[in-house]
Amino acid sequence: MYLHNNIELYLTITAITLSLIGSYFILRKDWKSYGIVYLLSGIVGNILCYIFVKLTFYSFPFRLFPQISIMPFETILTMFPFFVILGIYYSPRSWAYKIPFYWVIVHLGMVSETLAHNLTNLISYNYEWDFWDSYTWWWIFLLLFDYVGGLIVPCHLRKPISQEAFKYGNGGFFILHFVLIVTVFLGGYYVGLKK
Repeated sequence: MYLHNNIELYLTITAITLSLIGSYFILRKDWKSYGIVYLLSGIVGNILCYIFVKLTFYSFPFRLFPQISIMPFETILTMFPFFVILGIYYSPRSWAYKIPFYWVIVHLGMVSETLAHNLTNLISYNYEWDFWDSYTWWWIFLLLFDYVGGLIVPCHLRKPISQEAFKYGNGGFFILHFVLIVTVFLGGYYVGLKK
């Protein structure tokens, strides 16, 4: 009965599985350096999440192990580190291009979180927390770990996207603008619904 029509369970297991698979392909480049960043970001992510839950900023009505934890520690220990090491692996060298690169990751992450908030019982915001708080913390978390990862992961173990990819007419340009236009539109629509 628990497995029947439980979208939260399927989404959680799918997210964890895809994150672990994606992480494996990056971690195998160098288990030591990427592994340190992976574990560090997972621990910091869980600590921050625990603090925010205890401050009642948000809650997680559905958890895989509700008797063990007040938050989905296993999801935070897999998904956020995956985003972090993915960012470190592909992040462009120049900060002028890092920002649009992370812009895409943050916007896709926020679309996922907003859908989870509005359509499932995976996360519930309380009055002290909203879309913009999450958006801000996604940026802080990913940029902080891009810096930390830059100190830990040697340059030769990364595959930064070239600046050329972001120039007009190239793939990065179209992906960036497509994601930003669609997500900004959806964000505006979402904010309009809340008024």
